[in-house]
Amino acid sequence: MKKNLLLAIFSGLLLWLAWPPTQYITFFLFVGLVPMLLAMENIIQSTSTKKGKQIFATTFLGCFVWNALSVYWVYNSIKTIGAVIAIPITLIPYSLGPLLMATACWLYFRLRVATNRTVGLVGLVCFWIAYEYLHQTWALAFPWMTLGNGFATSHQWVQWYEYTGVYGGTVWIWLMNILIFLFYISLREAQTTTYRKKIIIAFFLVLILPVGFSLVRYYSYQEQMNPSNVVIAQPNIDPYAKEFSIPVHQQLGILTHLSDSIGQKNTEYFLWPETAIPDPFVEEKVLANASYQQARQFLNKYKNGNIITGAETYKIYNNDATETASPMEGGQYFDQFNAAVTIENSDNVQFYHKSKLVPGVESIPFSSLSFLKPVFAHLGGATGSYGWQLEPAVFYTQSGIGSDPVICYESIWGDYVGKAVLKGAQFIAIITNDGWFGNSTGKDQHLDYAKLRAIETRRWVCQSANTGISAFINQRGDVVKHTNWWVRTAIKQDINLNSDLTFYVKHGDYLAKLGMFLALLGMIWILVRVRYKK
Repeated sequence: MKKNLLLAIFSGLLLWLAWPPTQYITFFLFVGLVPMLLAMENIIQSTSTKKGKQIFATTFLGCFVWNALSVYWVYNSIKTIGAVIAIPITLIPYSLGPLLMATACWLYFRLRVATNRTVGLVGLVCFWIAYEYLHQTWALAFPWMTLGNGFATSHQWVQWYEYTGVYGGTVWIWLMNILIFLFYISLREAQTTTYRKKIIIAFFLVLILPVGFSLVRYYSYQEQMNPSNVVIAQPNIDPYAKEFSIPVHQQLGILTHLSDSIGQKNTEYFLWPETAIPDPFVEEKVLANASYQQARQFLNKYKNGNIITGAETYKIYNNDATETASPMEGGQYFDQFNAAVTIENSDNVQFYHKSKLVPGVESIPFSSLSFLKPVFAHLGGATGSYGWQLEPAVFYTQSGIGSDPVICYESIWGDYVGKAVLKGAQFIAIITNDGWFGNSTGKDQHLDYAKLRAIETRRWVCQSANTGISAFINQRGDVVKHTNWWVRTAIKQDINLNSDLTFYVKHGDYLAKLGMFLALLGMIWILVRVRYKK
């Protein structure tokens, strides 16, 4: 048992070493799961009577090591609310992901017992993809550790994500690890030389063909010239003190000064970070808001200029309130939003309400369940939970340019970003406040993942972060220009707008849905076999 636990821990360490923002050893992803596969094989071949429990515990340990070391920074972003609350919330990404991963491995064991090794390994890939898809769609979603994200620092290898999205990377990683595992097992079980040769041939084909195609695509890809000048402001205001230490008009003064310092007559977009307008306002009364008027006045000298900025906004309902709305005096209700706002040289103001909310911090998971309503009623209904919108939005300028406003960690949902592109977005505008992560790898991972969105959609990505890292990413996933951490600055770039649609944008996470379907078939087969044995 101790040997198997050590193998699982070794897997966790290999995957962590390969994970962004680490560079040059991404190839560890191709071998990182092999020790865990060997540990499961040892347990399956043992005489133990509790094999299922051992596989679950062993794989959970390895996955916990990988997750905890890779996203340790989560605790930094929530520790200010107090250890009593922060510690259990931190356990969501630290433990929930590994629990789901271990469940996928346990299902592999059950299918393996019911069929054979080959079918079991195919099922393992499907169960794993099903876990990843579940972990990006349910109320406790946190798809940060989707295996395909691991190639974010080696994006030249995965230019084919424009066809598959990150789930293609998940399948690729599992195939490579499984082939190495099978080769090792063939030596241990003294299988035929012919069988081993087939595995070796398959290994090199699975390795060389995707990489070869990707490199050819990377070096031959040419952007269509359709320039638009964009300015990104990084105000570098401490997120833990911004609402109290600096008056709102002064914060906006910093943003307008930074933007004006490098703005051009032909600048079409000024991108400001998440919650750059920190004083909450009612959306219906935005034209009378002092912050809006200050931003609008700045645009007077930029005829074609548009500001995309983050803001805290409210909506008030007399009736037909949403499930996230909180009561007010007089029988009214209100919703609070983490919003993106576009301001232009007219009275037209467009709003987008962040959809992918952080569980436990921005939203209360499963609060709509009837048996939980009395619990949340004692907390004032949905107080502390933001409202949201179900579908992505596209901001359009008066000239017809479409942009996709993406708030914070929404940028790790490839399918969601792709839906905005399908609606007409010609570039992606990420507004974030990565200062909550501290000077950790969290901010670097966030930027690295944005490179994958550029490849999937073949759109420029412009990221404005309050305290860094802000950047421009081209359609191949290259970071063309970026800021440093904790620096007050602004950068500008002529980006190329694109209206062409990739295969992935048109079809979304089809691989994940296929994997989910096959996983359900595998679980049904397991249940049928168990029933038959009884």
